[in-house]
Amino acid sequence: MSERATESPEPAGSSPGLTLYAHDGRPYRFDPGALCLELLTTGGPGAFARYEVLHTPADLVAWAARSRLGRLPQGLGLRVTDAELARVRDVRDALFLLTADRAHGRPLRPDLVATLNEAAAQPSLVPRLAPDGTRAWALGATATQLLSTVARDAIDLFSGPYAGRVRECGAHDCYLLFVDTSRPGRRRWCAMEHCGNREKVRAHRARTHRPAQ
Repeated sequence: MSERATESPEPAGSSPGLTLYAHDGRPYRFDPGALCLELLTTGGPGAFARYEVLHTPADLVAWAARSRLGRLPQGLGLRVTDAELARVRDVRDALFLLTADRAHGRPLRPDLVATLNEAAAQPSLVPRLAPDGTRAWALGATATQLLSTVARDAIDLFSGPYAGRVRECGAHDCYLLFVDTSRPGRRRWCAMEHCGNREKVRAHRARTHRPAQ
């Protein structure tokens, strides 16, 4: 993962995904295909801790506003404690490892599965119908409810029809994880405008600089 999520909220009703930034500062759109995988752009375990963006409760509120959940017109009215924030980071790290294992065809580790299941067992966000007929969320949600909703989304993904399409970006230096929900099932890159184009340039240079036989 060589990118970080933007700190600016996404407009209500915008298309799914997050705006990330490359090393040179150029923005690009990354849609991981699932709510649970959007959380993985906020940091991760081990070497990925250097990409951590969830330092304060306000950081989680900002991420929620950018996520698939928060871009509904009325938002979440999310409340986050320091203890909940620490729990979100712990579950996110477990989810990161589970997703990487799924992407590479490795067995899922029981301790990580238990962490995910424990989060999913908590009360989730409460959906409601807005007066205009659109979907909304009961305001005053807690981070525990948010995390439960994310964990349940992960369980649906890992046990559902797209479980075999969880992938890691095909670029040599990018570790962003996504689920390929396209009809042909041929997605290789986090984003064609970012890693897809970079890898095409690398391949072209390799061909043009190949020594003559």
